[in-house]
Order: sequence, then C-alpha cells, then structure tokens
Amino acid sequence: QVQLVESGGGLVQAGGSLRLSCAASGRSIVINSMGWYRQAPGEQRELVATITGGGSTNYADSVKGRFTISNDNAKNTVYLQMNSLKPEDTAVYYCNARVNFNYYYWGQGTQVTVSS
Repeated sequence: QVQLVESGGGLVQAGGSLRLSCAASGRSIVINSMGWYRQAPGEQRELVATITGGGSTNYADSVKGRFTISNDNAKNTVYLQMNSLKPEDTAVYYCNARVNFNYYYWGQGTQVTVSS
C-alpha cells in the first residue's frame, strides 16, 4: 500500500506563488514517476506536470514558464513551484505516483485558490 500526502495549497492573489509538496510512503516501493494533476469545478481532471525518477519533466502548455516540478528521490517527494498564478489556476491539485511500474496512486488533493 502506498500513501501520498500533499501539502502547500491555499489562497493567494493573482501574480503570487505557492509551493506544493507530495510525499510518498510505503514498503518496498520504487517510484517510477510522480506528477500533479488538477480539477476545477465542473471540469475534468487535467495534467499539470510530471517528472520521472531520472528527472525528465513534462508540462501542460498552460503552465509552462510559470510552474516548475522537481523531486527528491531520497525522500520520495515531489514539489510543484507555482509562480505568476492566475485565477484560472484555481482547482484542487492532486498528486499522482506510478509505483513499481504497474501501480498508480492518488493523493487526497489540496485546494489552490487564486483571487483576482
């Protein structure tokens, strides 16, 4: 069993910054990749950014140049630095991990609200 614990959401004004963290825990796990997705009210969940254990990254076009994903493999933790936030970034942000090549896990979600 793998648990993902997210932190760092909150309320911020447009143009501000937030940093999300997600720590994975479990026995005998190999993290292949981790990432962030988000879901706004009435919308489908969408990819924000992903990072592999080797450090390869992928971003949604809407966040390129503003968000940065990074990881600490020793801590099984992924971070999302969000700068120049916009009201349209408001959503619940979910952490995702691909573990042992065949299993996918989700965190409980953390709310990010950007006021105009």
